[in-house]
Amino acid sequence: VQLQASGGGLVQAGGSLRLSCAASGRPFGSYDMAWFRQVPGKEREFVAGRSPIGITDYTDSVKGRFTISRDNAKNTVNLQMNSLQPEDTAVYYCAAGTLGSSRYMSDNTRYDYWGQGTLVTVSS
Repeated sequence: VQLQASGGGLVQAGGSLRLSCAASGRPFGSYDMAWFRQVPGKEREFVAGRSPIGITDYTDSVKGRFTISRDNAKNTVNLQMNSLQPEDTAVYYCAAGTLGSSRYMSDNTRYDYWGQGTLVTVSS
């Protein structure tokens, strides 16, 4: 599976962005999909995930602000980010894997495929 992330950019605090991740190479519908983010000097952090059957999970800091969705017909997974804050600034990566259980959704070692990352910068 090849993943291509897009949609990052510069936005003011309180603004919104929508990230998209396009998948190609294999049937998309059976994979768990997730978004992670990383800032320099820190570990990659789980942001949101969605299983093939629609189970979702979010890290606490984005609950109520971010929404992950997937369109299996278009082989895309999206991350709608609202009420962005400077602490959301990071490189965002999409990931795909076959987790076996949604309990592993936040574990980055469980994902087999990664996109190249898209930079989100939130100014104060």
